Amino acid sequence: MNNKTNFSRRQFVKQNAIAGVGAAVAMSVAPTMLANCSTDTGTPAILGGTKIRTKEWPLWPLWDPASDEEQVIKVLRSGVWSRAGLVTEFEKKWAETIGSKRCLAVVNGTNALITALVQAGIGGGDEVIIPPYTFIATAIAVLQTGAMPVFVDTDPSTFQIDPAKIEAKITPRTKAILPVHILGLPADMIKIMAIAEKHNLVVIEDACQAWLAEIDNKKVGTFGKAGCFSFQNSKNIPIGEAGAIVSDDDEYMDRCYSYHNYGNPYGSMVGTVSSGTIMAGTKLRITEYQAAIGLAQLKRLEEQTEKRNVNAAYLRSQLKKIPGILPYDFVPKVTRAAFHLFPFRYKKEKFSGLTRAQFMKALDAEGIPSMSGYTPLNKMPYLKNVMETKNFKLMYPPEMLDYNKYMERNQCPVNDQVCEETVWLFHNILIGEKEDMNDIATAIERISRNADKLLNI
Repeated sequence: MNNKTNFSRRQFVKQNAIAGVGAAVAMSVAPTMLANCSTDTGTPAILGGTKIRTKEWPLWPLWDPASDEEQVIKVLRSGVWSRAGLVTEFEKKWAETIGSKRCLAVVNGTNALITALVQAGIGGGDEVIIPPYTFIATAIAVLQTGAMPVFVDTDPSTFQIDPAKIEAKITPRTKAILPVHILGLPADMIKIMAIAEKHNLVVIEDACQAWLAEIDNKKVGTFGKAGCFSFQNSKNIPIGEAGAIVSDDDEYMDRCYSYHNYGNPYGSMVGTVSSGTIMAGTKLRITEYQAAIGLAQLKRLEEQTEKRNVNAAYLRSQLKKIPGILPYDFVPKVTRAAFHLFPFRYKKEKFSGLTRAQFMKALDAEGIPSMSGYTPLNKMPYLKNVMETKNFKLMYPPEMLDYNKYMERNQCPVNDQVCEETVWLFHNILIGEKEDMNDIATAIERISRNADKLLNI
């Protein structure tokens, strides 16, 4: 790991303030740059101008052989590769980090969600409320239990499920709410928990992109019955593939543990003497070397999360000044985000009609990589496919499996617009320096000022 990441928040802020001045001088821009971040009106790189950024962005995942490899190599040489002491150590440290009583590590975040839902009693014939602006794993987890996903529209300013629209989607079949802290920005758990309590619904939090994010200094993943996390290779704490469930409910976590180990007895989940397997479970155990990687990555998560928050706040303050760029807002009482992604909405009417694809092409030419994000989860063909399966035909009446009617009931028009407008910046960008954030704002400002010249790119 680069030594420049090993400093305190105070040193970081001080160093980046100095770095920002240096960047302004180095790029020879107007004196107002530090106040407004960018006044560069030069020719866009895609039209032959000088590329704003030529320096490489921080690589991801980070790996420091000197500090990270000793434990991994020790595990490999030991021959103890299946679940043992290191997995238990990782679980204890993750539970402590999140502020939960218990943690169970599993093979990935998707199976964390499936396990959490199944052991919360969710199954065939039930409905589970989810957002349409999320990764496919959220919906697949619901479907794998036999339950039916019900989509609630998105709040365009926060990119999260809109709590004001949840109650209208509750039916006698509704058994759970599965809020997703998508992009690493917290969903409004205060309002969601109040709705769940009012209607006696289980809440399982999909925090697979939200490690260390907080509402009122309480970590997301600890509001509902359980919280689920992912440690896939692109994530802010990368292990390659792994996930975790956290909860304060001992009996529930014993069931989750038993389920992830074929349904064999564990803790309070005991059977009669010599009865063997006590529930229909599966095999979701992670390995010792995965845990060793996770423990190494966990050491720097706090520092990286703080740095992402500092840089995101600064970048947001600069992008808000550019007409047509609408960065994220937080739900009330957010004290920290994870920033797996930095999202903003792009309003092409403020850029002379330049399409999002053209905007991103011009941005990439300036050395700023971006992504267009999700397409509507409630409109993908997997939903029609599952309604035609034998199991769903056995579990649901024909009227609930009428695909056209299901689509009518699950329209999310605001989310459709969000999907058409949103641009993402990946989290590795946010572990750069302040001048790196200036590069992003400078590039977008340049495109804004030259939008009419870019209509034919």
